Amino acid sequence: MPNVQEDRLRELLVRGLAGDTVAYQAFLGELSGFLRAFLRKRMVSLPEEVEDLVQESLLAVHNQRHTYDAEQPLTAWVHAIAKYKLVDLLRRRARHELLNDPLDDDHAMLARSDTNAAAARLDLSKMLAGLPERQRLPIVCMKLKGLSVVETARLTGMSESAVKVGVHRGLKALAATIRAHR
Repeated sequence: MPNVQEDRLRELLVRGLAGDTVAYQAFLGELSGFLRAFLRKRMVSLPEEVEDLVQESLLAVHNQRHTYDAEQPLTAWVHAIAKYKLVDLLRRRARHELLNDPLDDDHAMLARSDTNAAAARLDLSKMLAGLPERQRLPIVCMKLKGLSVVETARLTGMSESAVKVGVHRGLKALAATIRAHR
């Protein structure tokens, strides 16, 4: 901002802070043009956002007007406010893009995972069905349902050592089946 414009805007703001509403309205009007030009140069790739950011910056200037030190350049104070608003906008846009774009990719990945999991359950069911009951029942109870050896023995009517042997032999048979199908 040239010194003439800086001096004029500072004078209008100081008068506005002293209660001159006409001067304050003039300050906001002239400042909006300055902010528009300032932000357009920095937002070449986001021209549709410039006007919103001008309004947000004007509102921030208005809300923070009591913090302005008349001994300091007005330009630095206004630039700082506008830059903070620009950074806020860029953060919001980045968050919005992060929240929207990757979810679509993750959603597709999860859909494939659900399909693969369902297919794996079918394959596991087929492989378990091929095991003798003395191996299949202990594996289903202990490894899929999470029951203990004692609970499995009670439920199946097998001895605890027969349950352990059944799990061991059944898992060994399943591993062999998987290796054979690779």
